[in-house]
Amino acid sequence: MHCFRSRSIAPAARQHGAALIFAMLVFALATALVVAMKGEFERFYQRSSNILLDGQAQAYLRGAEDLAGILLLTDYDMDKNTGLLRDDLNEIWWTKPGDPPPTYALDGTGWMSGSLEDLQGRFNLNTLSTRVASEATAGSKKRFTASQEQFIRLLQALGDPAMSEQEAITITESISDWLDADREASLDGAEDDYYSGQTPAYRTANRSMSSVSELRAVAYMTPEIYRTLLPWVTVWPEQPATLNIHTAPATVLRSINAKGILSPLTEAEGESLVQYREDTGFEDKTDFQANPVFDGKRDNMKEVAALLGENSAYFLLRAEVEVAGRNMRLYSVLNRSNRNIATIARASGSL
Repeated sequence: MHCFRSRSIAPAARQHGAALIFAMLVFALATALVVAMKGEFERFYQRSSNILLDGQAQAYLRGAEDLAGILLLTDYDMDKNTGLLRDDLNEIWWTKPGDPPPTYALDGTGWMSGSLEDLQGRFNLNTLSTRVASEATAGSKKRFTASQEQFIRLLQALGDPAMSEQEAITITESISDWLDADREASLDGAEDDYYSGQTPAYRTANRSMSSVSELRAVAYMTPEIYRTLLPWVTVWPEQPATLNIHTAPATVLRSINAKGILSPLTEAEGESLVQYREDTGFEDKTDFQANPVFDGKRDNMKEVAALLGENSAYFLLRAEVEVAGRNMRLYSVLNRSNRNIATIARASGSL
């Protein structure tokens, strides 16, 4: 009897053990699925949250762009009403360098700030696309256009890294070769024969620049020169456009000198122009050229005077927003034509 009972119970026990193991496997599988689903849900939720916050931040930045446009139009209307159609450092959109930009609270979710800069206070690189014709150069002592001479002086005004006149000429002519339509190298410039020997090899653009960053591809442009030059130069998609004497900083003003003189004004002369502008202000271009720093040079400044102006059409907006601890920036180039505002370039990114 003992042996009979033992043989009849053993199969049931084994079945019960197998069922328990199966149940544990099912439970483990279900737990793994729940954990996986929870992780996937959290990732989906985080992605959705990021997309929502990114869209919200982008909307605020576009709002900053619209606000900048309103300021520029308001300034245009005010100037038109007063009959003084010029842009200077007393405009409602201007923020003094070094001062924090205006900041606006965003309903407890964060903040937004922004500032405008007059891009016509910088040197327009695309003006270097025009060169003196080779036949004109052969029959006269004239080698450079007024824009090229101004840029040669600007490069020497950078100070650090220090640059000789010849080095400045080499970089200037290389930029002109990069911009002009032909493939004939200037005396000290560079065309495809230079760039084809680089690693990797490439060619000149032979067109106007759409971004200042293209300078990094130009012959003899070092990273140090590029970083130092960056705050003082710009590119505009349309020409002509003049340098605004009322907004240009001292470094850029030092590049203004008489025809044929390739050395810039001294630091003291540049600061003198800025100080006079802050204390008294220039009534117009004639008053600007009447400044004592140009004594003995005025008769040879007709070509330079053609590059100067008193109002501006191109502006750079720098805007930053913080939403739920996330920061994003927007850089927009705005063009004001009468009462029309157009965004001609835009770049954004997270911090």
